[in-house]
Amino acid sequence: MTEKYRKVAYYPGCALEGTGHAYNRSTKEVGKALGLELVELENWNCCGAMEVKNVDPKLQTFLSARNLKIAEDMGFDTVMAPCNGCYHNLKKAEYDLSHDAGSRETVAKLAAKSGDQPYEAGNVETIHALEWIRDAIGTDELHKRIKNSLNGLKIANYYGCMYTRPRHIFPEKDKGPGSESTSKPHFMDDLLAAAGAVNVEFPLKTACCGGAHTLSDSDTSTRLVLNILTTAEACGAEVIATECPTCHSGLEMHQIRAEKVLGKKTNVKILYFTQLLGMALGLSARKVGVNENFSESRDLLKAKGLG
Repeated sequence: MTEKYRKVAYYPGCALEGTGHAYNRSTKEVGKALGLELVELENWNCCGAMEVKNVDPKLQTFLSARNLKIAEDMGFDTVMAPCNGCYHNLKKAEYDLSHDAGSRETVAKLAAKSGDQPYEAGNVETIHALEWIRDAIGTDELHKRIKNSLNGLKIANYYGCMYTRPRHIFPEKDKGPGSESTSKPHFMDDLLAAAGAVNVEFPLKTACCGGAHTLSDSDTSTRLVLNILTTAEACGAEVIATECPTCHSGLEMHQIRAEKVLGKKTNVKILYFTQLLGMALGLSARKVGVNENFSESRDLLKAKGLG
């Protein structure tokens, strides 16, 4: 267990205050249930996940660096970002500021315009919600705290593409036993197994769901999601566990669209991993926002004695 992760700065990002509200709610509730403390960043801004970095990547670096600086000024050396896009962009900003003089120059200029000191690389560590729970509590201790086992619920753990790519911005991964893997991530598997789930062998853990193209090319996104859904079912999964609001929304929306547009119906349910952990820790389905999901999983959860 890592003691410093028991109280960290919390960067929810834009999606968790909108379409990913259930992820925000369930993450906070799981933290409380485990005795972990999240302190939300004051006056945080968008990390520039989509449009901004397409216009100017260095502007996106500044936006993410500003959030890291806020965490530092609040006295934290660790910020937790549950959203894959936010997590990726904060990690990328850290890498760019360490390796690119142009990024450091841009951040310094924009910080000066706003009357702030620029963030300097190396002062704040960014971690994902998976790392936060796994390292702050540990799987053995988590298992001891389970009040309502997931009872062998068969789960395909879906990490999405931004949790592990590009590899060079995640220097803490691929360090052998105990570290996360970029080719076959397992932190979500470890946590849910500790809660009583059965993790199926799922080859598309890090396949792209087409989230960035949902509006510009819905047909491609639907086909990518359908591939993930049908593969999960073929592997025997009853549930796809997610840890990214964009991926989660995409899987839910395109599951519906695949049936309406392509005539392809799938029955696998989509739930945030924090919702599953929360119920295993004894929280109600409503408490962790299952009622906010489009994916209707209540009958399955009741059959497993959850919710």
